[in-house]
Amino acid sequence: MIDAIGSGLEQVLQWETLLLMVLGIFIGFIVGILPGLGGAVAIALLLPFTFAMEPVQGIVFLLSMWIVTGTAGDITSVLFGIPGEATSAAAVLDGYPMTKKGQAGRALGIVLTSSTIGLVFGAVVLGVFITVIRPLVLVLGPPEFFMLVLLGLAFVVTLSGKSPAKGMAMVALGLLASYVGSDPSAGLPRFTFDQMYLWGGIELIPVVVGLFGGAEVLQLMLTRSSIATGSIGDAKLSGTMRGVADALRHWFLAVRSSSVGVVIGMLPGLGGTVAQWVSYGQARQTSKNPEQFGKGAIDGLVAAGATNNAKDAGSLIPTIAFGIPGGAATAVLLGGFLVLGITPGQAMLTTQLDVTFSMVWTVVIAGILGVALALALVRPLASLTRISGTVLTPVLFLFLVIGAYTASNHWGDLFVMLGASVLGVVCLRWDWPRVPFLLALVLGALLEQYLQLSDTLFSSGWLTRPGVIIIGVIVLATFVFSVRSVARDHKRRAADEPVEGPRTQVIRTIGRNK
Repeated sequence: MIDAIGSGLEQVLQWETLLLMVLGIFIGFIVGILPGLGGAVAIALLLPFTFAMEPVQGIVFLLSMWIVTGTAGDITSVLFGIPGEATSAAAVLDGYPMTKKGQAGRALGIVLTSSTIGLVFGAVVLGVFITVIRPLVLVLGPPEFFMLVLLGLAFVVTLSGKSPAKGMAMVALGLLASYVGSDPSAGLPRFTFDQMYLWGGIELIPVVVGLFGGAEVLQLMLTRSSIATGSIGDAKLSGTMRGVADALRHWFLAVRSSSVGVVIGMLPGLGGTVAQWVSYGQARQTSKNPEQFGKGAIDGLVAAGATNNAKDAGSLIPTIAFGIPGGAATAVLLGGFLVLGITPGQAMLTTQLDVTFSMVWTVVIAGILGVALALALVRPLASLTRISGTVLTPVLFLFLVIGAYTASNHWGDLFVMLGASVLGVVCLRWDWPRVPFLLALVLGALLEQYLQLSDTLFSSGWLTRPGVIIIGVIVLATFVFSVRSVARDHKRRAADEPVEGPRTQVIRTIGRNK
């Protein structure tokens, strides 16, 4: 274990890897500071460029970019009142009021320092959890991993918001897409439609690039004005060190909020959007001045900043140990693992343990470098939000085309990317979840692989293994609990709606006839 920790740090500190980290940080800032894009889109856009990289280099590049997007999102939240992504929304409540009071520098110092505390705490928890979970994962076999994949698919219900039926439909579509290609046991083609391109299955990268990157670019193309319409004006960007001191003075609140972020980040389907509001709520409940929240409270900004990075480290834990993504960004990152030849589960805790600890070091080093860069380049980075959507669209679309084509250097990848982009736009337009489709596409092959191994090694006896039974009960409970909670919400909303009596209905009918 100690050798793996040292080897992971040594590989991260190689000069080629450090250069890729700096490049990832820079790109992550640009993507994170533009509202509406976020970490999942950043990974999707640049995942194809990791083909020629070593596993550690690719992971460092993707992780450093992803970690920094959350930090950059806090900048636009504070300066313009526009969240860089959904998980930065809580920082708007107290950060933007401070900016309007002329304390923008102080607010940035608070949120960036608390972000640093959160990412260091999250990285420590991630490293400790790897050592704790390692013996458990090593005793699991193909049957247990098959059930864990099912558990990951069961969490799709929670990722589907208020419509589990839509989530299950997208899972079915994703599983169907994952079985395109040749049967691994018989070698016979499935759903290939006599196209040689499909014999190897649907390439993951064009799907990821189109589903997240392409859909967002098409949405951005409809925006004819600049991304941010607010103005920094005469807001004072000085006083940053005062904000740093404020955050350090509230270090215990930062650690407590980081704990909330890590725990909720570990639960697939909840993610940063839930974590930030839970953390913000507990900060308000324990504050000596709760009436200041929403008006520029230091406590609220510390809680929001600390949670933003800590939840990312938490979501990596189930992704590394079990291959179950905690949200959209880790679902895309899981595809990156497979592209780089990294298999979540036993491999990342045994033969590739050094790669796993390189991820822990990356979270710490990239996060600290990102915060330092943000403190130095606040105003130039904020000016990026003035770029018109019509100017950004061609550049991003070029990235999409290059990224999709380099998957296998086949024109079919471009058609897959365009099809996934259309699917993504349809999902955004009619509120269908995209993550369940991607999750099923990634996990579908693993589901079939573990099922075949279980049947070959244990025949039907694997169904009676204690681990299989325990995980099966958790899968069933997760599904039932999620469906019941959604049904309860529907009943509550129906009860809150006003009931129209006969007189009201007659009056409304007469009004329509007139």
